[in-house]
Amino acid sequence: MQKTLYISDLDGTLLNEKAEVSETTVRAVNELPASGGYFSFATARTAVTAVPITESLNVNVPAVLMNGVCIYDTVSKEYVKIESIPAGSFEKMNSILKKFSLSGFLFSIDNGVLETWYENLDSENARKFYEERTQKFGKKFIKTDDFMSCADRNAVYFSVTDRKEVLDPVYSLLKEISGIHIDYYRDVYNDDFWFMEISSAEASKYNAVRFIRRKYSFDKVIGFGDNLNDLPLFRACDEKYAVSNARDEVKKEADGVIGSNTENGVAVKICELLKKPL
Repeated sequence: MQKTLYISDLDGTLLNEKAEVSETTVRAVNELPASGGYFSFATARTAVTAVPITESLNVNVPAVLMNGVCIYDTVSKEYVKIESIPAGSFEKMNSILKKFSLSGFLFSIDNGVLETWYENLDSENARKFYEERTQKFGKKFIKTDDFMSCADRNAVYFSVTDRKEVLDPVYSLLKEISGIHIDYYRDVYNDDFWFMEISSAEASKYNAVRFIRRKYSFDKVIGFGDNLNDLPLFRACDEKYAVSNARDEVKKEADGVIGSNTENGVAVKICELLKKPL
């Protein structure tokens, strides 16, 4: 029997419109081990929010967090692998952000502890991000006058959300910096805003899934996604499926289009592949 990993994106794919896991999805995923299957997820989220959201699921393989920045064991609560932003690239990135007066959230992992830094909460989306995570998940944020003061804290990830016309000129300059990778895609929950997320050039869902395949000796990997940052995930999979609410670019690269995230598309497909009733 082939050792198979089922790995899904969260927001817009496995999670419903309330950013929650449905009972149907819990049932389908948690029955996988009985069929010899394994399950994990690959998300832009950090452990602070991803772990509570998925706590009802039997995640029996370390998860991909922050679009591949790190691989995290949700059982032992330890980082299996971390990719850091090179110091020189980080300095150039910060200089461009300053030029456009653009500030978001910087994540560092120092001695196995995730830290989240911010310079200000001037934008509406930054305030919403901050308020949701402090109120719903009890996440701790650290204020700093300048992200460069965090340069020695092992910076791994930077995230900002704004309107596309604001981010486009910044993206044009940032993508010329060597040593970094940029995920740039529309917000699942707000069509007027886009996410720009920066990490090491070695950090991607592709590299993370390839690492997991090798480390845990999987013969086959089946992936599920909806947004542009899932295209690297798809490239690392033997089979890949896009939910019906996915971006057209994602559907084009998929082996098939399944039900939407609000229709338990991933759960239904897993049961179909296992030839089991939902």
